[in-house]
Amino acid sequence: MTDRLTLALAQINPVVGDVDGNLARLRAARAQAAAQGADLVLPGELTLAGYPPEDLVLKAAFLDHVERAARALAEDTADGGPALLVGAPWRVEGRLHNAMLLLDGGTIAATVLKHELPNYGVFDEIRVFSPGAPADPVDFRGIRLGVMVCEDMWLPTVGRHLAREGAEILLVPNGSPFELDKAHARMDYAQDRVAETGLPLAYVNLVGGQDELVFDGGAFVLAADGAVVAQAPFWEEGLYLTRWERGADGWACTEGPRTAEPGQMENLYRAMVTGLRDYVGKNRFPGVILGLSGGIDSALSAAVAVDALGADKVRCVMMPSPYTSQESLDDAAAVARLLGVQLDSINIGAAMAAFGGMLADVLAGHAADTTEENVQARSRGITLMAMSNKLGHMVLSTGNKSEMSVGYATLYGDMCGGYSVLKDVYKTQVFAVSRWRNANRPAGCLGPQGPVMPETVITKPPTAELKPNQTDQDSLPPYNVLDDILTCMIEREMSRIEIIARGHDPDTVQRVWRLLDRAEYKRRQAPPGVKITSRAFGRDRRYPITNGFTNLI
Repeated sequence: MTDRLTLALAQINPVVGDVDGNLARLRAARAQAAAQGADLVLPGELTLAGYPPEDLVLKAAFLDHVERAARALAEDTADGGPALLVGAPWRVEGRLHNAMLLLDGGTIAATVLKHELPNYGVFDEIRVFSPGAPADPVDFRGIRLGVMVCEDMWLPTVGRHLAREGAEILLVPNGSPFELDKAHARMDYAQDRVAETGLPLAYVNLVGGQDELVFDGGAFVLAADGAVVAQAPFWEEGLYLTRWERGADGWACTEGPRTAEPGQMENLYRAMVTGLRDYVGKNRFPGVILGLSGGIDSALSAAVAVDALGADKVRCVMMPSPYTSQESLDDAAAVARLLGVQLDSINIGAAMAAFGGMLADVLAGHAADTTEENVQARSRGITLMAMSNKLGHMVLSTGNKSEMSVGYATLYGDMCGGYSVLKDVYKTQVFAVSRWRNANRPAGCLGPQGPVMPETVITKPPTAELKPNQTDQDSLPPYNVLDDILTCMIEREMSRIEIIARGHDPDTVQRVWRLLDRAEYKRRQAPPGVKITSRAFGRDRRYPITNGFTNLI
């Protein structure tokens, strides 16, 4: 029986479907752990396949590939070095499970099947996996390890079973996507399980971006009394060693990393940077291109792009119309200078005139309205897509959640693009995080140390500049009002009466509800973007386009 354990918590950034690449990442982590004297390496959930693999796991060829890789990794452990507890989709008696495999001594020494399969928000594991029974503890070199796979920690069933069956340490591999303030929820659940079982707990998460999801790492260890005794960095890949000893009262972690959690603005910003960096990198785009209007949304999007990719991989385009102000031209140029990016200028006046002439006969007798405004936005979309087709750079769209909520965006115009970093960021958050980034540069960011946009970009009234003297507030309530109403409707699913009780005008609440409801068809056609809140549009919040319910109770 051993009285010491060196456990390596491995924050790995896998690529969904890249089994060979993920195998190489796990081998590198094990080699690093071996050099540091580790006994066991614990990465996050489904690391060998990437998470979430979605319907890839319905392909037998993919599962065969995963199985071969797992067995090859198991053979590596015959060298007497560290064991691994690795996540993989795994077939058992004709059923597919989300599993953790203990690889030790050259074999697959044990298999743990996830019991609690999440079926809410972005999760739909019940579609593709079968639940396993609550697993018994795993015997590892004289230690009884209780393995809870992600959602198994969120509920008490598995932890209580493991404690009854003699587990000594709880290990929790996770694929837990980031959202604001979620780290506190994870900690609360972990401390609940520790309180119920009286056992210490080690938690590890994935890190990196996968489509609209980002994973923030933040591995930690709790003592048997619930105290945090180790905390790994957020948003960073790495191997973090924790050293454990068995005493009279059981196992305790005696040494591990201690890193403070970032604040809310830094978490929000690093989520956007991580999401874009991995979307561009994992899909092998050479860079991004975006319209730089002189407004705050495009300025922040450009800053995120430079911080994620480097200035050499970001190309900006100013596309003035007859309604573009000199202030916007100056601000766009200033943003480009601060970020060190190339700024092209393409006047869309000729395109507007061409479309006007082309449509003159069929639109004769109709007064000018939003049609002409949308032609401008779509002229810009065509311009950006032409450059993307020719140069290979992905178009980065720049709309925020406030606009997307109420349909204040043009299909095939400013909604044009392959990805959006602001898709789940409200306008008031755009202002706040822009000010924060002007004063801070997070670790790992590639942009300038100082400001990324002039103060005038933040302070001037937002405008689409599609007609003379236009501002957003001509069409929308003030953003502080709009965003509070939207948060109540989207994140909290509050009733009209409850929202009005917060001090909002009843007519404004009803109007925002109608706008939110009617814009669903636009959101279905929007590009993917980084999930920031608890209810991002898309897989989180799913409403019918054809919808006859109009009474916001």
